[in-house]
Amino acid sequence: MKHILILITALLLGFNSRLAAVEATKPNIILILVDDMGYGDPGCYNSQSKIATPHIDRLAREGMRFTDAHAPGPLCHPSRYGLMTGQHPFRIDVSKWPIQPLIKKDQATIASVLKTAGYRTAMVGKWHLGFEESGYEKVMPGGPVDRGFDTYFGFRASTDIPPYFYLRGDRAVMPPTNHIAEHHTEGLAPIQGEFWKGGGIAPDVELKNVLPRLTDEAVAVIHNHAKSGRAKPLLLYFAPTGPHTPWLPSAEFQGRSAAGMFGDFTMMVDAMIGRVLAALDETKLCDNTLLLFTSDNGPVWYPEDVRRTGHDSAGGLRGMKNSHWEAGHRMPFIVRWPGRVNPGSTSAHTICFTDVLATLAEASGATLAADAGPDSFSFLPVLLGTQPADKPVRESLAVGRSIRFGSWKYIEGREPELFMRPGSKTIPAPDKPPGQLFHLGEDPRETKSLADEKPEIVTKLQAELVRIRKASRTRP
Repeated sequence: MKHILILITALLLGFNSRLAAVEATKPNIILILVDDMGYGDPGCYNSQSKIATPHIDRLAREGMRFTDAHAPGPLCHPSRYGLMTGQHPFRIDVSKWPIQPLIKKDQATIASVLKTAGYRTAMVGKWHLGFEESGYEKVMPGGPVDRGFDTYFGFRASTDIPPYFYLRGDRAVMPPTNHIAEHHTEGLAPIQGEFWKGGGIAPDVELKNVLPRLTDEAVAVIHNHAKSGRAKPLLLYFAPTGPHTPWLPSAEFQGRSAAGMFGDFTMMVDAMIGRVLAALDETKLCDNTLLLFTSDNGPVWYPEDVRRTGHDSAGGLRGMKNSHWEAGHRMPFIVRWPGRVNPGSTSAHTICFTDVLATLAEASGATLAADAGPDSFSFLPVLLGTQPADKPVRESLAVGRSIRFGSWKYIEGREPELFMRPGSKTIPAPDKPPGQLFHLGEDPRETKSLADEKPEIVTKLQAELVRIRKASRTRP
């Protein structure tokens, strides 16, 4: 009997060691989603940028830079929903995030899919996808730890949307029992500068310290993972709260850029990314880590800001945050994976954040259920250099009221000229609002609508948008 037990023990130890070896071959995955950074902010996307971004530029040198990557919505919460679930955000009512979780209990997320594939899953930063809230001294279900993450530390939403408090797991670290008054910066638009809304705030929260505090936590996740023996690969989703308002650069960064407070704060965000990269280098996790960097939507940057500073946060694109023009949702998007992704490479393939779920599933060997990621297409072959240039990752791209098919883009209805511009009024929609049609290959700045000249293409794209909306999925 003793010999049998020894044999069984040896077999189990051998199985566990082989399992650990298999897990070790899977890449660690770091997903960094910054907040309100424009296509033209990083130097690697805009040689005329007035903002130094050495760490983001390093990622571009060491990885693949996408030039046609898109958020699934031009605002924070729809963008984050599409990223996490691989589903177009227009399939649900994302406006309900303040009162309920947007992600269903049984809905697949990047975290839940990778967790079933043997990953340790951690999130640090801005959630903005809702909780079940019945008092901030109670458990807040429906957040990251109930949607696939083992651990979470972060903020409920943006640092200009009260109440302001840190969460660890599914509880407030300290309830928002204090009060902070609304604040604006004179001389800038109401939603620029040191802007935040008034409301509850926890005693341990200083808005100027939120970005470095979150970075401390992200760095700690990496170091703790390295010390744990690395039996499981790591997924870390790091969602910093900047450079979204309030723009609160620390003294070290004040006056460092030529783009005012926004530029200084963006430099601070870049430095926080640098701390994450340094942690990967220090722990020697870099070589086996697939890292993705992007921003959730376009910037809050008006033509006046371009004239004032000489910096074009949109990088020559039209529009800004909350716009269906390109600057609202075409994002800087960089992927670094040493030994797998060619350094210094560029891809013009059209991809969407909804495609990240299928891509990470394939890269990690995870099984993607039939009902998971209904609008997610893997771009792993693009990363590995095996995707033909003339074979698109996805046939079309729907973002809110817009639809892309090849170089043709149609925006349904009337697009307001600017988002919350001082003194502006919402343009009333007529009974039959006009649409806009652009050929991005010939007119990337979307300066002239061809809707009246190409009615047959308008009809085709309208039909495609209707088809996608009516369908429950686009992934076969």
